Amino acid sequence: MIGRLLVLMLCVASCTWAADASVGTWKLNVAKSTFKPGPPPVAETRIYKAQPKGVQTTVKTTWADRMTTSVEYPANYDGKDYPVSGSRDVDAVSLTRMDDFTSAATLKHAGKEIGVARRVVSPDRKTMTITYKGINTRGDMVDNVGVYDRQ
Repeated sequence: MIGRLLVLMLCVASCTWAADASVGTWKLNVAKSTFKPGPPPVAETRIYKAQPKGVQTTVKTTWADRMTTSVEYPANYDGKDYPVSGSRDVDAVSLTRMDDFTSAATLKHAGKEIGVARRVVSPDRKTMTITYKGINTRGDMVDNVGVYDRQ
């Protein structure tokens, strides 16, 4: 009985390991990140929870003026638009998964594409890098690279 339980636990662990590498909690490493035009957030935590065909995402950010935002969205990796709550800039996101470690997100506001983000998790699953190119609410071009550490 104990042997079967151990085998079952190993199977579940290996199946989880092969799944979406972004699932988990990530903290922004501000020192390793770049934000153009800036300023960078003071802190940011990203939480990805597995769903059958995608992820439930929560992004909690603290800005330099101590204002905080909490953005949430459930989305499947099917390229379709899904609603985003808690953001004044983005109201829809569509996700595409390239492999277990890489995905792309198209961000929209009022039906118009405002940017594209690419998320890559390192092979050891300890670091996640998100590159974002788009525009901000002032119409400025944005070119950010966020580096996150798994918690």
